[in-house]
Amino acid sequence: MSQIPISALTQVADYFKVLSELSRLQVLCALKDGAKNVTEIIEETSLGQANASKHLKILTQAGIVKRQSQGVSVYYQITDPMIFDLCELVCQRLKIQLQEQSQALKDLDGLRQL
Repeated sequence: MSQIPISALTQVADYFKVLSELSRLQVLCALKDGAKNVTEIIEETSLGQANASKHLKILTQAGIVKRQSQGVSVYYQITDPMIFDLCELVCQRLKIQLQEQSQALKDLDGLRQL
């Protein structure tokens, strides 16, 4: 990554900042199965209307979510489903870390019993 220009790294950092908020991750999970309107997202996430709208705006500005008007409703959907591959990679890494920590605790417990 040392070959990547600072301006590009700034964009990568900004992208991860958008994903670093729990409520935004909840919104993304709500949209995983397809487009939803704000009411459906609120029902699925238990976020308040103002909070959900704020996070949808941030996700839209980041280009992760797009909005589409259908009659009097606005529907939101994921622009690139690859976002879930990224989330899966993170989850897999966290699982490995937790397994390693669990094993270390078992090893410590074994030493205590000696």
